[in-house]
Amino acid sequence: MDHAIPSAQLRRRSRIQIATGVLLFSGVCAAAWGINRVIRPSVDSADIVVATVRRGNVDNTIDAAGIVIPVHEEVVSSPGASRVARVHAKPGQQVKGGELLLELDDRTIRLALEALKEQLAQQHNRVSTLTLEMEQKLKQTSSAIELLEIDLQAARVKHERNQKLRVTGIVSGEDLLTAELNVKRAEIGLRQQRDLLVDTRRATASAVNAAGLQQAILQKQIVQQEALLAQTRVCAPFAGMLTFVVEEEGASVAAGQLVARVSELHNYRVEATLSDFHASLLAAGQPVRVEQNGTVLAGSIHTILPEIQNGTIKLLVDLERPHDTLLRNKMRVDVHIVTARRANVLVIASAGAFNGQGAQAAFLVRDGVAQKTTLTLGASDGKVAEVAAGARAGDAFIVSNTSTFKDRDTIRITN
Repeated sequence: MDHAIPSAQLRRRSRIQIATGVLLFSGVCAAAWGINRVIRPSVDSADIVVATVRRGNVDNTIDAAGIVIPVHEEVVSSPGASRVARVHAKPGQQVKGGELLLELDDRTIRLALEALKEQLAQQHNRVSTLTLEMEQKLKQTSSAIELLEIDLQAARVKHERNQKLRVTGIVSGEDLLTAELNVKRAEIGLRQQRDLLVDTRRATASAVNAAGLQQAILQKQIVQQEALLAQTRVCAPFAGMLTFVVEEEGASVAAGQLVARVSELHNYRVEATLSDFHASLLAAGQPVRVEQNGTVLAGSIHTILPEIQNGTIKLLVDLERPHDTLLRNKMRVDVHIVTARRANVLVIASAGAFNGQGAQAAFLVRDGVAQKTTLTLGASDGKVAEVAAGARAGDAFIVSNTSTFKDRDTIRITN
């Protein structure tokens, strides 16, 4: 016969049935949720950046690495092989024009200078000696000429007398011939002495000129040595900042070696370096934006250096505010060279989602879902990019890095 089931057992069965139903329902929900996650993955809104397409202006720029340098900078080199005798200033110190920075050992230059001065004195003595010898020879020759003139006069008188006496037969023909030869001999001797006088003057003048030329050479060498001696006292060429100096006393320096560098204070420009791939797009006068820690300084290209090294090209940028207090020597800055400007076009913030110009994948955000589409981008200044095709004003796109879901066609955005 049938027995009634206790109420406690009925309640336990009921609870078991309810629990089983709840577990089954939870399993079904979990499976559905998992399938949904596989089919349509999601991304947290806090992990992405969404930007809206709008109308605005954009510059097409080329990015370069820049370093702040002084507009005016001078280096001081060692005049010769020497050593540092004494240092009077330190790097980073502000100096006045002509202020003594360091002293180099000048003993070698002083010895060379003294030797040149001794040689110059010897040449002075040589000129004096040659002049004195010439005067003595000229006096001797002049005296000899005077005596020969007297002898010639006497020979001529005797010759004329013998000519008269020969007519009367008192003087023989031999005596007349001898008198005539004596006249010719005296004339030749007189001519020789006069030639000797001219030759003596010419030879002595040539020797004096050679000695004078040697004097001029020695004087120039002395001037050069005195200039080298002055350069051993290294002074600031103008008022500014001492950015480099050889600090170790006793250190050896070679001829032409840099021993000090002075830069102009608070007057800077920028030296920019970029790939030579962009060389054809660059021109002097192009506008430039120099950025450092959010501060932007306007400028323009002053000079494009012609030499290309290791696939890079350098250019110098003049700043509109070269005295800006932000600027520091050797400070690294970002340089944006403007090659074109577009006004009143569709633009969108440029971030990690985009790379350069042309057609590229993008995720359009609408109703909590991001749908993959294609955007055609144009000019870009690194912050905003021109939207040439693929969007309208007001469309929102994910502009942060989309590499984690780039292969998906859609993705849900969760809060």
